[in-house]
Amino acid sequence: MSHAKHKVVKVGIMPFEDFKKRTIAIAKGQYKPKKGEPKIWFNSIKSLANVLSEENQALLKLIVETHPQSIKELEDVTGRKANNLLRTLRTMENYGFVKLKEGKAGKGRTPLIPEVLYSSAKIEVCLTA
Repeated sequence: MSHAKHKVVKVGIMPFEDFKKRTIAIAKGQYKPKKGEPKIWFNSIKSLANVLSEENQALLKLIVETHPQSIKELEDVTGRKANNLLRTLRTMENYGFVKLKEGKAGKGRTPLIPEVLYSSAKIEVCLTA
């Protein structure tokens, strides 16, 4: 069962330098993130658009609908090569949209099971630091 059911994540867009200052302030205890602040951050709308492209949104929807039990299974459903899918899913995992869980080990490689963590994203653009 996927965790994505009606879970919304807030995504923020903030220039890298501002994000770096924010991270340092948090580490020094000078700033405490408020409830409701974005959980996932991008440094530009362009980088967000690359990760959540229409193709990748369709991929997330397909994962939620078909519950693939391996990347191989996802490869068969999408027609995309496994290494291409894995690269895309790893990027989405790094940002926190997806989790790749290890399945049960059988013969060969342990399958990775993609899991979508959110059903939707709200975008917040920081216009000032």
